[in-house]
Amino acid sequence: MSQVEPWLSVEEIADHLKISKETVYRWLERGKIPAHRVGKQWRFKPSEVDEWVKSGNASEERVQN
Repeated sequence: MSQVEPWLSVEEIADHLKISKETVYRWLERGKIPAHRVGKQWRFKPSEVDEWVKSGNASEERVQN
């Protein structure tokens, strides 16, 4: 029997990536990070986020004022 990949919360994905929760929320606001809405909460598949990071899409863009 294969194991089902767990869904992670904002706090857990931040810990997984070794970044702050604020960075995760900023990415969510910008629609950058792969995430799924479950009710009022965000959930993440670690494999999707890892692939997104490997593709280079996790680099922060500088916003000029």
